[in-house]
Amino acid sequence: MWRHLNKLFFWGIFSSLTVQKASLDCDTRRTNKFHSPSLDSETKVVTRGQNVSLTCSNQNESLQITYFLFRREKHLRTHTGKGEPMIFNLSISEAHELGPYKCKAQVSNCSMVKYSREFNFTFVDPVITPVLNIHVVNTETDQHLILRCISFNGSLPISYTFFEKDVAISPPISKHVREPAEFNITKNNAGEREEYRCKAKNELPDHERYSQPVSINAAPGGDSCPFCLQVLLPGLLLVLIVIISILAFRILPKYKARKAMRDKTPRDYRNTATEVGIYANICENQAGKESVPGLEPRQCVSTAQDGTQHSQEIQYATPVFQKGAPGVHEARNDCKTGYIYSELIF
Repeated sequence: MWRHLNKLFFWGIFSSLTVQKASLDCDTRRTNKFHSPSLDSETKVVTRGQNVSLTCSNQNESLQITYFLFRREKHLRTHTGKGEPMIFNLSISEAHELGPYKCKAQVSNCSMVKYSREFNFTFVDPVITPVLNIHVVNTETDQHLILRCISFNGSLPISYTFFEKDVAISPPISKHVREPAEFNITKNNAGEREEYRCKAKNELPDHERYSQPVSINAAPGGDSCPFCLQVLLPGLLLVLIVIISILAFRILPKYKARKAMRDKTPRDYRNTATEVGIYANICENQAGKESVPGLEPRQCVSTAQDGTQHSQEIQYATPVFQKGAPGVHEARNDCKTGYIYSELIF
């Protein structure tokens, strides 16, 4: 009996000491400033269906700590460890899986509990291959290039960087609206053929995209034909307009005069008989004159038919030229050159 009572007495003393020691340990740990855990991830931006890792850790590496992961009020995972952070692997596919997440750290065999700050993920659409356009302005000595780059898909903001071959020639240009980034450079015309491209990147890591390379040829010999055309084209057009105006003022009156003469020309075939009669009278009047000795004028008789189907007789006379002595009727006193006249005989 006494032996049994002694066992109970010693057991009570041992339990009391154990509880006191545990309480002392919790007080000691509280005195050592048991800090709130930290919850973090390698990335805060994700695409749909991406696998991510959340890390929960505490600065005190000597305690046995149990970590609990929550999304809103829902408990997801539990891990226990000592001196090392706990890693929770997740897959983000829906909007409600973006967060917020919390981590709870509890010291083993102790009621001490600490919570981390909330952590949220963000959905980001990856950029697509950007498009690079280059506008070239040539001058007599230089070549001005205007480079424009844009990606038509991808979450904003998007950062653009321009490259000449493989060397970056611009700082990152950030765009918070869907518009092309622009970069200007000036080169001399003596340069060789150059190749340019641009890179588009948003907050999503390891998802940058490069445009197709665009090659630009330097203007040969510093010649700037487009610039010359821009200067000379207005002058050429003005000269062309003046020439056309002069030709129009000169040709148009002549054309109108000729047209008026054609309009005044008689088109009535009844006048043909009168003309034939005139020809016949001339022949008759000339026939009465003395003929030149040794020369006989030849007469031709032909028949013409007018539009009224009437036959008309036309007589022709053959002129004969004869050398004659110089006359005085057209001589000039102040001219020493003699003249030779011929007589026209019908």
